Amino acid sequence: MNATDRTPADLLRSALAADPARPLVTFYDDATGERVELSVATFANWVAKTANLLQGDLAAGPGDRLALLLPAHWQAAVWLLACSSTGVVAEVAGDPAAADLVVSGPDRLEEARGCSGERMALALRPLGGRFPQPPPGFADYAVEVPSQGDRFAPYAPVDPDAPALTVGGVELTAAQVVERARADAAERGLGPGSRLLSGLDWDSWEGLSAGLFAPLAAGGSVVLCRHLDRLDEDGLAKRREDERVTAVAR
Repeated sequence: MNATDRTPADLLRSALAADPARPLVTFYDDATGERVELSVATFANWVAKTANLLQGDLAAGPGDRLALLLPAHWQAAVWLLACSSTGVVAEVAGDPAAADLVVSGPDRLEEARGCSGERMALALRPLGGRFPQPPPGFADYAVEVPSQGDRFAPYAPVDPDAPALTVGGVELTAAQVVERARADAAERGLGPGSRLLSGLDWDSWEGLSAGLFAPLAAGGSVVLCRHLDRLDEDGLAKRREDERVTAVAR
């Protein structure tokens, strides 16, 4: 990654320039058997479309606060990078009533109704599938995002020193996210080509860093595992071998 990168969106742009075809996020849900692998290019395309949705249809911009009510999931990773691309502050497990807009998974819709602004719902179905019926009061992400543009340009420059992320009661600027991610990557011994398997929840910096930011900062990739406790030790060992894992956070 480039030393000049100061936001997570910068890190993604550098990864795209370096090797767009390499895997970036490999997602498993061990409760359903789902496996999804996204290359840097595919992930960046999802981020661009989501950033266009956020900036255009949802009219969100720098300083607006988005309550992100999603589990550790590849689509949550997309939203985090879309927020970074637009300057929107991502509040992981934030209070919808205090947020300008909310993005919710299927199990937190009632809580999300506390937001008086725009509400987006994700079914979290395999392959990014939509809800059979859109939840009342919400737009269905899987319906809205496909038609968005594949390239994104922010209306206003994103300030690396402005608030960007809130998690576990700690607010970080975009530059601080990058700085912490680089430090975590070094501590874990991550570098270009590293594959970090993470089964951590995303309700803390440790979980977000292991599950997204540290591998991205290192030029590596993540094997993101939801419901990893469903695997026994033999199953975990096989996954580590199959996915060529070089480090584990669980």
